[in-house]
Amino acid sequence: MKNTTLTKFTICGLLLSSFYMNAQKTTLEVDASKTITKIQPTMFGLFFEDINFAADGGLYAEMIKNRSFEFDKPLMGWEQPNTKRSSMNKESGSAVPINLAANNTNFCRVEINNDKGYALINEGFRGMGVKKDAKYNLSLKAANPNGAIKKIIVQLIDKDQKVIGETSIVPKSEQWTNYTAQIIGAQTEAKAKLKLTFEGTGTIDLDMISLFPEDTWKGRKNGLRKDLVQLLYDVKPGFLRFPGGCIVEGRTLSDRYQWKKSVGNVEERKTMMNRWNVEFNHKQTPDYFQSFGLGFYEYFQLSEDIGAEPLPILSCGMACQYNTGELAPMDELDPYIQDALDLIEFANGAVTTTWGKIRSNMGHPKPFNLKYIGVGNEQWGPDYIDRYKVFEKAIKAKYPNIIIVSGSGPSPKGEHFDYAMAELKKLNAELVDEHYYESPKWFRENAGRYDNYDRIGPKIFAGEYAAQSVSGANPNNRNNWECAFSEAAFMTGLERNAEVVQLSSYAPLMAHEDAWQWTPDMIWFNNLESYGSANYYVQQLFSTNKGTDLLNITKDGKALIGQNDLYASAVKDVNSKEIIVKLVNTSASSQEVSLDLKGAKLGSKGTIVRLASDSTQDENTFANPKKITPKQSEYKITKGKQDLNLPAYSVTVLKLKMN
Repeated sequence: MKNTTLTKFTICGLLLSSFYMNAQKTTLEVDASKTITKIQPTMFGLFFEDINFAADGGLYAEMIKNRSFEFDKPLMGWEQPNTKRSSMNKESGSAVPINLAANNTNFCRVEINNDKGYALINEGFRGMGVKKDAKYNLSLKAANPNGAIKKIIVQLIDKDQKVIGETSIVPKSEQWTNYTAQIIGAQTEAKAKLKLTFEGTGTIDLDMISLFPEDTWKGRKNGLRKDLVQLLYDVKPGFLRFPGGCIVEGRTLSDRYQWKKSVGNVEERKTMMNRWNVEFNHKQTPDYFQSFGLGFYEYFQLSEDIGAEPLPILSCGMACQYNTGELAPMDELDPYIQDALDLIEFANGAVTTTWGKIRSNMGHPKPFNLKYIGVGNEQWGPDYIDRYKVFEKAIKAKYPNIIIVSGSGPSPKGEHFDYAMAELKKLNAELVDEHYYESPKWFRENAGRYDNYDRIGPKIFAGEYAAQSVSGANPNNRNNWECAFSEAAFMTGLERNAEVVQLSSYAPLMAHEDAWQWTPDMIWFNNLESYGSANYYVQQLFSTNKGTDLLNITKDGKALIGQNDLYASAVKDVNSKEIIVKLVNTSASSQEVSLDLKGAKLGSKGTIVRLASDSTQDENTFANPKKITPKQSEYKITKGKQDLNLPAYSVTVLKLKMN
């Protein structure tokens, strides 16, 4: 009797265990016979903002800070170790910034009293990254009025003042003349500086002292930093939005981004303060300025290089509402509107047009084929809607095919959001920009955000988003794995709603390790190295596997938006002849999934690409930049259902070849 009871209990236990195991397996139905909608090529893109030293000191490869002495403090970034303010400096010398009132530009007048004692040193952007055996191209302008200075010695020095590269220039002319030379690095150094010394005593005038690595992106002279552009290129982005968010607006209207000041001769582009330099008390960066060496022409060129649609955002006559909120009166909007119209001409106009000719003279006769333009960044309230109407009318009257991006404000909900969406819908707005900086939990809970959006209303541009591990604009935010896989869960919802969502981008894009203002960020760099965060690889996985046709994927007839902590989307790629299924497991346990695929004949081979990490707090770092990166393996397609094990905290892309 005892043995019989045990046997019954054992059998019951096995049955319960078997039932439990089967209950844990999630079956998903994928209908490959019907395309719900086409996936827009712009579905996943990049948002670039000049924050965190992303332009000067980052993507723009210039190594000299304040090269033309145009900062508010004209000698900021420059030091004179042997010069004292209260001395005649008979044993050294001194540099004095000179302002030319006629064109409001500065240069530096150097008085050398003792050429054995005087030095002028530039600190770079938290130092200069110099690599052993790499070539660096120096250029400067000099006027040597009395011929007193016989030579300018230019040295790269390391943190111990040791010379790690040297060249010299003989300033022969009394008039302003351009000089060039090259320095070869003798050792690798992340915190190098540039040191100028002189032969001879007397006065020499200097301006536009510049140093670039020779090895830039596409080998362009004085171009972009190669490793950073490569990271952008590798995402295969559908678009590049620029020049940013709040940077567009300015703290006041006078310091807003004005694109016309960022094109033409680089030397003539007027330096101005970056609005992020004193925005946050936790990271004051008073030395953060914009040289505009990376200007609108370079942004368009970069978009072309990386295969992305250019998407410029312009001021609508409203300064940042978190700052002054200054408004251009409605009857004084004409210059702002003209800027938008002229930008379209700059990008698309024939070489016979005013702005098309400027583009052509800069080296690009062929139009950039601009299709989108944004009006305002994340403004809110009736003042924005009133201004948007005027811009829309003027742009559409002259360029009816240009798609205009409008904005719903800085938050994904609340009175400002509700008002903007209601008004923009009345106006039949084409593309509305939504922003959200929320917790990882919010991203997981909002995977169904767009499921009930109006399919015939405005399309959506998820223009700025990133999971915040602590809270918005908090310096303690991390690029941890929980943030990344939570974004992936949300992105399955963006993809599933491709009828509504046509563009999306993580923000911000880049941050300098020693000079950031905002975290988290997609790409981190210092003066020598760069790496993609876990969030970067999530973006890359989705962008490089976006497919062409949206398919239906359901569990018991419903979208998978967090049931059992699972999320899913599915597409077909007619070019590669693949069914691509994205699966996100946000639970602490592995899970079994079975895919029941209808309406497609599968081949025998497939591919699994997976991102996973054991801890939600894991992240990529300079010490371990590849800790969380995609791992690819072959997948053998079986007859009938496809069974998969999804590890805990994982993002999986299954690619199934079709016959």
